[in-house]
Amino acid sequence: MSQKPQTLGELRSTEWAQPPRVRRTVKEELRQNLLCRIQRAETLFPGIRGFDDTVTPQIVNAILSCHHFILLGLRGQAKSRILRQLADFLDAEIPVLAGCEINDNPFAPICRRCRILVEEQGDAAPIAWLPRELRFVEKLATPDVTIADMIGDIDPIRAARAGRDLSDELTIHYGLLPRANRGIFAINELPDLAGKIQVGLFNIMQEGDIQIKGYPVRLPLDVLLVFSANPEDYTARGKIITPLKDRIGSEIRTHYPATVEEAMEITLQEAWLNRDGGNRLEVPGYLREVIEQIAFLAREDKRIDRRSGVSQRLPISCLENVLSSAEQRAVRNRESHVVARIADLYSAIPSITGKLELEYEGELRGAENVARELIRASVGRIFSKYFAEARLQTVVQYFEAGGEMKFAAAAPAAEVAAQCKRVQGLFDHLGRLNVSPRDEAPRVAAAAEFILEGLWAHKRISRNEERGFHAEPRRAAEPETQRQPGPRPPRRQFN
Repeated sequence: MSQKPQTLGELRSTEWAQPPRVRRTVKEELRQNLLCRIQRAETLFPGIRGFDDTVTPQIVNAILSCHHFILLGLRGQAKSRILRQLADFLDAEIPVLAGCEINDNPFAPICRRCRILVEEQGDAAPIAWLPRELRFVEKLATPDVTIADMIGDIDPIRAARAGRDLSDELTIHYGLLPRANRGIFAINELPDLAGKIQVGLFNIMQEGDIQIKGYPVRLPLDVLLVFSANPEDYTARGKIITPLKDRIGSEIRTHYPATVEEAMEITLQEAWLNRDGGNRLEVPGYLREVIEQIAFLAREDKRIDRRSGVSQRLPISCLENVLSSAEQRAVRNRESHVVARIADLYSAIPSITGKLELEYEGELRGAENVARELIRASVGRIFSKYFAEARLQTVVQYFEAGGEMKFAAAAPAAEVAAQCKRVQGLFDHLGRLNVSPRDEAPRVAAAAEFILEGLWAHKRISRNEERGFHAEPRRAAEPETQRQPGPRPPRRQFN
C-alpha cells in the first residue's frame, strides 16, 4: 500500500487535487456518499427501527438537497443517535493542513495562520489526515452557553506571548463551530440555546462571517448544521428564533414505534439481557409484550403529560429490571434456570415511575398507583390477545368454590407450579402461551401466573396482599316472595 501524502506537493499529484474533490464541500461529500450507499442497497441507519417509511426518507431528501435540518420529536425517539450516525456518510479521512485548529483544506485555507503557512512553505507545507469520527462535533444546548463557546474569543495570553495586537486574527481562540469546519456540527435541544447565540448560528449559515469582540472576521466555514429539539420546548423552556428557523432547510418529525412488535425489536436491541451470572435467564414473549404495552398505554393515559411523551427508555429499563428481579430470585433459590414472572414486573415499578411526567390527576393518584394500574391494564390487553376465545370458566369456578392461592414473589418456581397445578383446568390452557404442562417448572409457573393475573385484570377473580388470588362471594338475590310491599304513600292533591 502506497504511503499517504505528507506534504502539499505530494498531495497535488493525487486524486485529492482533481475535480470534484479539490473544492468539494462537506454537503456535496455527504450527498455523493449517500447516493453510493443507496445504490448498493446498504442499511443507512443501522439500529434505527420503525423509521424506514417515515423519517429516513425525509433525512435522505434533506441530505440530497444539501440542507441544514432539524429533528423534532419527543424524548426517547433516537434523535441524537441518528445525528451521530450522519458521520458514517463522510469519507474515511480527508487531508488537512497539519496543526490547523479548523481543519483547513490544503488547497483553499481560510484561516490566516494556514494562509501564511502555504505562502511561506509552498509545496513543503505539512499535511495531516483527519478521520471521519473527528469531523463530527456535538454540543448540548444549555442556557449558559456563550458566544465564546460557540464561535470563539480573543486569547489575550496568546496575543501577549506572540507580541501581537488583540485585533490580529492570529490571537483568536476558535469555538466549537469553527472547529467543526469541513464536518458536521450537531446541537441537541436547540430551543435551550440563548437567542443571541442562535443569531450567531444563522449568520454563519447564511453569510459565513463572524464578529469576535467587535472585530469582523470573514470565515466562510464549510459545515453541515443539524439540530434536535422537543417540539413542546418551543414554549416550555425557550424557542427557536424565526430567522434561524427560516434558514433551516428541512424540519423532520420523529415518532415512537407504531406497533408493539417494532417496540419489542428496539427494546430487545437496546436492553442489557446477556448477563454473566451463570444462570439461564429467560423473559417469555408474552411478558415482553406486556412491558411494551405499558409504554403504549402510558402515551394515551390522560393522567400522564403527553407533551413530555413516554420515552422508549421505559420498556428498556423495565425489561432490565424484570430480568434482574428474576436473577435475584434464581440466586436466592439456587436455581440454574429462571423465567421472569408477572411478580417481577411489579418489582420493576421504580423503572416505570421515573419515566412518567404526571398531570394533576396523576399526581393526586400517585406515580406508583398509576404504574400499577398501567401494568394491570397491559396484562389485560395482552391476555385478551392470547385468550380471547379460551373457555376459562373451570378455572374461575375453582376460586368461586372457595379456592385461594397465594405465593411470594421470591417463591421457587417448583413451589409456584405445584400450587397452580391444583387449580382445575388451569394447565389445559398453557399451550396458548407455547408452554406444555410437562415443560420445566419455571416456564410452567410463569405461564400459569400470567393466566391468573389476566383473569384478575379482567375482574373475573380477585387478588389482594392478604389472600392472594381468590373470588369474592356473590350476593344472593333476595327472593320475590320475601319482599313485603309496604303501604303506598297518599297521592298529593294539587289545586
